[in-house]
Amino acid sequence: MDVKDLCLGALTHGDATGYDIKKFFENTFSHCFLAGYGSIYPALSELTEERLVSARTVPGQAGPSRKLYHLTEAGRKAFLARLEATEPQHKVKSEFLVIMHFAHLLPPARLDAVLNHQLKEIEHKLELIAAYESGEAGSGKTPTSGARFVCGFGKAVMGAASEYIRTHRHQLGKGAGKSISNRRSTRKVSGAAKASQTASRNRGYPHA
Repeated sequence: MDVKDLCLGALTHGDATGYDIKKFFENTFSHCFLAGYGSIYPALSELTEERLVSARTVPGQAGPSRKLYHLTEAGRKAFLARLEATEPQHKVKSEFLVIMHFAHLLPPARLDAVLNHQLKEIEHKLELIAAYESGEAGSGKTPTSGARFVCGFGKAVMGAASEYIRTHRHQLGKGAGKSISNRRSTRKVSGAAKASQTASRNRGYPHA
């Protein structure tokens, strides 16, 4: 699924502005799908041109007017068809894990900074989920079974990730810099050996 599909999905909950849809993404899908204004508004524009979404201008609250987006019947059918046809893949793209693979090459201070940043990111996403759950409860709305499942899945995965980082971070960085220093040492020894051989030949020892 792409941003356009998720915009349609967000609008199944009711009419919304671009800001509302962005908050929906942050609170509901922040742990599994990233989308910002730079992708949401172009997607809404395309959906409007395709007549899957309609838009009307409404007065802003103590501010400029805003566009309110509405899911058309064609848009609802398109989203349901997309749900039916989409293969349920679970993709993970993590720069954090790539960095961790090479943790032994990082200076200790940089390694600690990366780990602490990841823990803060996890905590922030858990707070967004909690805010969504409390917001739904406070508004008197009953979250759908799917929304509860996604929130629970996100909390379980990120909670486990946080616990794993805290428990195993001390194992990272052991031998940090050894690979680099070993290569440097090898180059130094090799250079010294070549210099010695050259000196020996210059002294008249061709087989040295």
